[in-house]
Amino acid sequence: MENTHILSPPVSPSKISESQKYFWLISYALFLIFCGFLVNSPSRILSGIFRIMTSSGNLFTDYIQIGSLGSALVNSGLLTLLNTLLAKKLKIKLSGPLTAALYTMCGFSFFGKNLFNSLPILLGVYLYSKWTKTPFSRHILLALFGTALAPAVSFVTFGLKLALVFSFPLGLLTGLIIGFILGPLAGHFVSFHQGFNLYNIGFTAGIIGMLVTAILRITGHQVENVHYLSSGHNLFLATILYFSFFILAIIGFISNHYSCQGLAKIWQSSGKLISDFQQIGGYGPTLINMASLGIFATTYVLLIGGSLNGPVLGGIYTVVGFGAYGKHLKNCIPVMLGVLFLCLLKGLNPADTSIILTTLFGTTLAPICGYYGAFWGLLAGALHLSLVSNVGWLHGGLNLYNNGLSGGFIAALMVPLLDTLHQVKKEQHDEQRKKKG
Repeated sequence: MENTHILSPPVSPSKISESQKYFWLISYALFLIFCGFLVNSPSRILSGIFRIMTSSGNLFTDYIQIGSLGSALVNSGLLTLLNTLLAKKLKIKLSGPLTAALYTMCGFSFFGKNLFNSLPILLGVYLYSKWTKTPFSRHILLALFGTALAPAVSFVTFGLKLALVFSFPLGLLTGLIIGFILGPLAGHFVSFHQGFNLYNIGFTAGIIGMLVTAILRITGHQVENVHYLSSGHNLFLATILYFSFFILAIIGFISNHYSCQGLAKIWQSSGKLISDFQQIGGYGPTLINMASLGIFATTYVLLIGGSLNGPVLGGIYTVVGFGAYGKHLKNCIPVMLGVLFLCLLKGLNPADTSIILTTLFGTTLAPICGYYGAFWGLLAGALHLSLVSNVGWLHGGLNLYNNGLSGGFIAALMVPLLDTLHQVKKEQHDEQRKKKG
């Protein structure tokens, strides 16, 4: 997020009311909860939610594996519902950035975020708003995306092997401090990558996560990535995903007067921050764009033989959410292909969950493709795969937006070089025109 304190008002030629926009998200959150109770009994869901809330949450803690499929769906639905109702209560317009934040929350609630570890960070951002004497509504994006560091709260509470009477308040304090310091840091770090890394809070969270992990390690605590991954749920989850994305496309098509007019404007956008697609193309085309990304991402995972587990669901929902704020097929596919090409070149398995996540989340660099061209998007994807596997150790999985951290470094490396290259080409072109003139 280029400026996490600004929510630009959406412009909708079809005059869709804010209540109607919120109705879709609330309905979808309730749909996820309903699906959860379809597959598991209430008692199993409750016990699964308890296991989810008392897990460390480090990457990759798949809540379907830790709890159950039903409890993971309910956890995602509840977090999406509560945060959507919070935004509605604050009377915030459901813009592209806010849509991206809520869908990202929905996705990461399948691995890493839960009702316990997210709340202290939200409260920390609230305290920051009080300290700066600014409305909390201006910081809602910071609060929602800032839950990237939710595993830090869980790890301090349940991973230090301290008595709960000590670890519980210490975990809450950790979350409050993280939420409080996110604000002043996020606004400064965006200049590091110049808006070409869509997961700006992921980069900020990565830096904070590195500091928290360093403190924990120097005090003798091991903080490492984990790999709790589920499998065997592809049919059921694919049905949910395809159904929801087709409904999303239909809603967008109907609300846009039964047309796709405006979608071309979205595809012409580079996606560089801040690119609110509701302002650029309208509400209906934005929903169609989100649905097309969701269908493409889900189909890609299935075609390569991947598993629709918690982390992969997080990747798909995040791509869909940012379909309202920077991503479209035109600027995402080259980046994904760059990851895939290097993966095959190195003999890696593209169906491995970590590779799938790099492919999906690597689209944080979609603006590079949209701004500089498809070739540079391919290169950005390849470089991202090379780096992302090495930066995770620095924060030990306490930052859920690991790709946002890696993407920030890749953008910071590529953008100045590409700007220089384009400037030199422009000067040479101008010089040739003068000679011909």
